[in-house]
Amino acid sequence: MLHQRQQVAAALRRVACLAALLPALAAGALAAPFAWITNQGSHDVSVIDLASQQVVRTVAVGRSPAGVVAASRAGKVFVSNPDSRDISVIDMREQRVVGTLAAGDGPVGIDASADGSRVFAADWFANRLLVFDTAGSGPQQAPLARIEVGRAPAGVAAHAGNQVVFVAERDDDSVAVVGLRERRVLSRVKVGSHPFALLVDAPRERLYALNVQSDDVSVIDVRDPAAPHVIATVKVGKAPYGAALALGGALLYVTNQHDDSVSVVDANSLAVLRTLTGFGYPEGVAAHGDQVYVVNWMDDDVSVLDAASGQPLRRIATGKNSRGFGAFIGAPAPP
Repeated sequence: MLHQRQQVAAALRRVACLAALLPALAAGALAAPFAWITNQGSHDVSVIDLASQQVVRTVAVGRSPAGVVAASRAGKVFVSNPDSRDISVIDMREQRVVGTLAAGDGPVGIDASADGSRVFAADWFANRLLVFDTAGSGPQQAPLARIEVGRAPAGVAAHAGNQVVFVAERDDDSVAVVGLRERRVLSRVKVGSHPFALLVDAPRERLYALNVQSDDVSVIDVRDPAAPHVIATVKVGKAPYGAALALGGALLYVTNQHDDSVSVVDANSLAVLRTLTGFGYPEGVAAHGDQVYVVNWMDDDVSVLDAASGQPLRRIATGKNSRGFGAFIGAPAPP
């Protein structure tokens, strides 16, 4: 009888331990990172659970979605829809659209502030940078600011600490440094031909501008926002479109649309280490942990690579004409 009581007590302890663990397990599952892939042809977003490496939901958004930023601090994903001239707001936890922002004549590049309080969108046809409060989501919500920039603004990148936003002025072959307090362009720097995507390298106080016509990357010193200057130019493949830092910032991955390739650059020496092939018009790229995710526009899927070697691990089918232009990986902050 004593032995039976001891067995029952032990079982009850195991149940109690499991019950105590369930909230933590649930929170951990909720906090797992997701990739939010914009699909221009099917007008939706494929939500990939990076833990299971599969699409777990497809979210309908506006027309021809292109740009995306997963603003984890805000718990939202913002998707630019150039053809419907708006931004879809997706709740990360619910994985559904909870609002739409009117966004000028055609938003393309998009990014969010480090604290998640602001979202910035390039209004391509109106030559403006739009600034929104991420707390709102209504179609009548007016931007906090409409800031004039150069011609055909494409990529947008928010600086983590200097209260500035960088904008690629594609048709002017330049990058503008926009002051958020001043609400105007503070300075400009000439880069290669037709800059499109931008990527901030905060530890090195650099900005990478991908020039789709000169097939290179301009490396810009941005320690002084009033005097940005190009310190190097890295030759990559044809029509570089997306960039991501991997392995703690050691490697810079650059997608080359017209070569169906990806360049892997040593971020310290700026030497091209290798060129990876086998992609289908690669556009967006992002890194998480020891893996890199490359979005293939022509193949309607995402290539998963080993970050250190560049070796392909798997492919994940997505929607039609996938783009993923922006920082598309994120998870909501714990409640």
